[in-house]
Amino acid sequence: MASFPDILVIAGPTASGKTTVGIELAQRIDGEIISADARQIYRFMDIGTAKPTTEERAATRHHLIDFINPDKDYSAGQFAEDASAVIGDILRRGKMPIVVGGAGLYIRALFDGFSPMPKIPIEVRARLKEEGRDCLPALYKRLCQVDPEWAAKIQATDTQRILRGLEVYEASGKPLSEYQKVSPIPPIRHKASYLGLYWEREVLYDRINARACLMFENGLIEEAASLRDRGYATDLNALNAFGYREIFQYLDGETTLDRALANLQQGTRRYAKRQMTFFRGDKRFRWIDGSDGDVATAILKYLETC
Repeated sequence: MASFPDILVIAGPTASGKTTVGIELAQRIDGEIISADARQIYRFMDIGTAKPTTEERAATRHHLIDFINPDKDYSAGQFAEDASAVIGDILRRGKMPIVVGGAGLYIRALFDGFSPMPKIPIEVRARLKEEGRDCLPALYKRLCQVDPEWAAKIQATDTQRILRGLEVYEASGKPLSEYQKVSPIPPIRHKASYLGLYWEREVLYDRINARACLMFENGLIEEAASLRDRGYATDLNALNAFGYREIFQYLDGETTLDRALANLQQGTRRYAKRQMTFFRGDKRFRWIDGSDGDVATAILKYLETC
């Protein structure tokens, strides 16, 4: 393993097989997995986030997964700090850290550094969230005025990032995009190899559709109902996204079960497209065909030639 990097990164769109490949690599090269998934961090959200199974996590050690409650916020900056500490510990124990996930902002924060953010007063956050419930388009228009650079990077329907841009501006008078241009959280100082898994679009979409059906069969509706029974509001950042949003709409009688499934599939396909656009823009990634019969072996062969 003398030619191997200090860290492996396995990224790509949702449903591309990252979890399976990451676990196989970890078992073959004595590694441990650091999850870079913005929703697998949350407890009680197993089916809708496609977490590794209990058996998979028992066979291979996973970090930064299933460790905070859904009503807690967690940022890319926090991930960068937490992941850096975990990676240092893994390396000290002589093992290989394998960062696995599709959260591009998390991965970028870890390896490129992260800029500081102002403390947001509770009342500012609460007020903006309330305004967002009433009229999100108006908030996006306001964001375009105060921080056009950030607004251009996000979707006009991305509630969480619209609110983030506005709360930073209102709390500090400074656009979020300006904060992102400085990097007080330094990038991690270890050599990394970046591997991305790709599939032909129609094949990936078929995988996404099939996985959504499997989630329904495995109890996604019951999981969403359980989250509500635990007292978690459905407009929390953790829950107000595809996967759970559609189920809550069904549970509230706002849509049919078939339509909820179709909306979940469509939302996931759109998310996968955004992920691919993000990762394709990062020239550090070497792309591996996810349909290869033995992706882990293909990755190991590539690493041996680096």
